[in-house]
Amino acid sequence: MVAATLADLRADGALTVSSTEPSFQFDDEGNVISAVAEQQTEAHRLIEQLMVLTNEQVAQMLEQRGTPTLYRVHEQPDPDRIERLVEQLASLGLPAPPIPAGMGPSQAGEIAVEASRSVAREAERRGHGKVPYGSLILRSLKPARYSEKNLGHAGLGSSAYSHFTSPIRRYPDLVVHRGLLAELGAGEDRPVPGSVAEAAVHCSDMERASTRLERDADDICAAFLLEQELFENGFKTEFEGEVSGVIRAGAFVNFGGKLGDVYEGFVPVRKICGEYFDLNQEETALVGSKTGRAVRFGDQVDITVERIDKPRGRVDLEPAEGKL
Repeated sequence: MVAATLADLRADGALTVSSTEPSFQFDDEGNVISAVAEQQTEAHRLIEQLMVLTNEQVAQMLEQRGTPTLYRVHEQPDPDRIERLVEQLASLGLPAPPIPAGMGPSQAGEIAVEASRSVAREAERRGHGKVPYGSLILRSLKPARYSEKNLGHAGLGSSAYSHFTSPIRRYPDLVVHRGLLAELGAGEDRPVPGSVAEAAVHCSDMERASTRLERDADDICAAFLLEQELFENGFKTEFEGEVSGVIRAGAFVNFGGKLGDVYEGFVPVRKICGEYFDLNQEETALVGSKTGRAVRFGDQVDITVERIDKPRGRVDLEPAEGKL
């Protein structure tokens, strides 16, 4: 309950978005043998809230003293992106706040926060769609990045935020530590503004590259694990999943099995039988031209695996017979 209390104390401007991170297990020969989608425990939430508070306090102190440092910034969203988000949520029957006339970035940020909370509540009520619906919220926002200027962190509702708590794995944290030690007279030189600005650009670029690499590695590991599961349990095994994205060519589906809860694959639109399907205007559903039947973000679907390309981490799916 301590984590919840800390979250409540600072939650007025923070987004409520659910996400999962895969955790893979390997044998002594390096073969992936299982995976879980990590869920937050009370201990995780407590540590997270304490880290957030620490990052805020350090950023505020360095800003007040005028110490050059790296801030973790998340700028307010573009109003037109939030208008689009509200349209998308409405197309899925999800609750969304009204759009005020002449909405500016700050109001757009407030609406994004309110929408994230109402969508999370609705997903909880429906019993599905929490992660796919949350992804719509995230796609409407600007990406977080590093900057030598404090531009605030809209996603956390923080006026000043830094990355301070992971100096063994993030270079931006070392920059912040050096600035703090310089202010405390602990033997570090004060960071140079020009060098900090260069580091902000470089660290943001490297973060994007490492995120892409991590995502590719996760996809490849999941593909190897899925093939093992199919080999053990039969290649026509049906899986239950949720639609995690739609494009004109088809639908992406997240699904889980006995060995892992981290799989994702693609169902080509030509595999959805019965009629021609096309992407709707809000880009949240594939809609049948004759019946209006829709395959939408967050829908629960049953699928089978058609093909696995392990080196590329790609999985081709098809609807379970009579299920889509």
